[in-house]
Parts: sequence; C-alpha cells; structure tokens
Amino acid sequence: MNKLKWRFISMVTILFFLGGSLLFAQAGRGVGRLGGVILDENDQPIVGAKVVVTFIQEAAGGLQLEAKTNKKGEWSFIGLGSGKWSLMASAEGYAPYTQEVTVSQLEKNPRMTIKLKKAVAGMSIIEDESSLKILDEGNEFYKEGKYDTALALYEEFLEKNPAAYQVLLNIGDCYREKGDTDKALETYQQVIEKSKDDRAMGVSMKAKALAAMGLVYLKQNNLEEATKYFKQSVDTAPQDEVVAFNVAEVCFNNQQLDEAQKYYELASSIKPDWPDPVLKLGYVFLNKNDIPKATEYFEKFLKLEPQDSPRVGMVEQILQLIKK
Repeated sequence: MNKLKWRFISMVTILFFLGGSLLFAQAGRGVGRLGGVILDENDQPIVGAKVVVTFIQEAAGGLQLEAKTNKKGEWSFIGLGSGKWSLMASAEGYAPYTQEVTVSQLEKNPRMTIKLKKAVAGMSIIEDESSLKILDEGNEFYKEGKYDTALALYEEFLEKNPAAYQVLLNIGDCYREKGDTDKALETYQQVIEKSKDDRAMGVSMKAKALAAMGLVYLKQNNLEEATKYFKQSVDTAPQDEVVAFNVAEVCFNNQQLDEAQKYYELASSIKPDWPDPVLKLGYVFLNKNDIPKATEYFEKFLKLEPQDSPRVGMVEQILQLIKK
C-alpha cells in the first residue's frame, strides 16, 4: 500500500480518536442521537419514566436534556454532541439507574435497553427537590472542573441522604480529578462495601466502582494495576456486555490495544449480534496494522449493521482503501 493511502487511513484513525474533543466547543450540541427503551424486571415497558442526560465534558457549558418514555417504554434524544454523557433513568417505585455513555456523531449509537428494579426496603429513593437540586448543582460544578465546589455539594447531599451511597462514586471522581489518589481509592472502596447490602443495584455499583479504580491507575500509567481492576469489574458482572464494552473503550482511548481487544471480544461474545464491539475490533486491528483481521471485522460489522446506517458507508470506504 502506498504512502498516500496510509496517510489517509491514519487520518481516519486520528479523527476517530479525537472526534469527541474537536466538538467540545459545541457545548454538547451536535447531530448525535441516543435512544432506547425502559423495561421492568418482567420485560414490560415502563410508561412515563424520566430520562435525563447531562454532558459531562469540562467544556460542556451545562447542557442537560430530559425526556419521558412513551406507551412502549421508548425514549430518545437528538442533537447530541460527541463525548461522554451522564444518563439517569427513574420512575416512581423503582430504584434509579445511572450510567455514563459515550455518544458519537460519526457513528450510530447503540439502542439502549434499561431495566429498572423495584425499590426494596431500606433503599433510598430521593424525591425531595432540595436534595436533587444540590446534586444537580454538584454535577454542574464537576462539569466545569470546579471539583472542590462539586465535592462540597456532593458531601452535603450525602449528609442529607445517608442511604444514597451511590453519590460516593461522584465524590471519588472529584478526588481523582483533584489528584488525591488515595482518597479517591478509599471512597470507591466505600462504594464496594456499601453495595453488599444493596439487592437492587449492588452488583452494578460494585462493577462501576472497580472500573473507576482501574481508571485511577490508568491515569498513573500503571497498566498492571488498572488491568487488575478492570478485570474484577468485568468479573463482577460477567454477563453484562455494556460493562465489558465500557472497559474496552477506556483501554482503547488510552491506546492499550491488547486490553481493548480482549474486552471488545468479551462484549461481542456476550451479545453476538451487537455491531459496536465488532466495529471497534476492526479499529483495534487497523491500529495494530493487522489488515487481514481488520478486514474480517469490518466485513462482519457490515453484516450486523442496518444498511441504512451512516456507518455503513464509512466502513465500506475504509475497506476499499485497505484492500488495495
């Protein structure tokens, strides 16, 4: 393959890595779409559930959007910018659900299926508006990079709602971004301890805390420790393809290609008809300069992806280039 073609392919790869950061100035606005369905534990749609997405990049400018599910439990957002978003789903009588998702404007974002669990005795369901306002303000300051202010608000929220241990994840994130590694790890460990008594969200919260600990070590370039915690996170929720995929995304964005490959493969094995990890495996092997394997995964992706998806044309162009 001549140098010009490789320069083009390299540019595609660079844009893939930097696409989110190039769009920060749009303050979370763009052409990305995100949607899905909210179900109960019996796979029945939950009508009127609230879904809130908040752009969490530092340059976001505070963009927050809200939607409610229809009769089929469906919800959707349009006009989203590339980057990381915090998603919270809630409905009366159910435990709230939170997740960090990555939205792309260049690719079709996977449809999300969220299952809410019935609230059980002892679970904290926050309905008091003043507490929710404190939490929202904390999130806003966190997005702006004002971690000390955000930390104070999260701690105030926790003092008013001591059973809502989930906010300890936010507190740990503040310490991590402030560079207080020991305090961050200590706080994530508190989440793990408290999750043991949480029958509804305990497994999910433990997996998130372990992944957060892995990210702390990854920021220190300690791949060995980071890998250990990412593995524990996935082992905690071994049948959750989203956990495996999110760990793979962290590794991929930090150029840890072997680890990213492993977790994308796991996500794909859990949900074989999900095109996203297959596509990302194509990018992994493209970055490894393994053209036969990249070709294999890109072609597999085209069989899984709906033909009206804008990602189809993009991948077909990449295939044309690497096959020449």
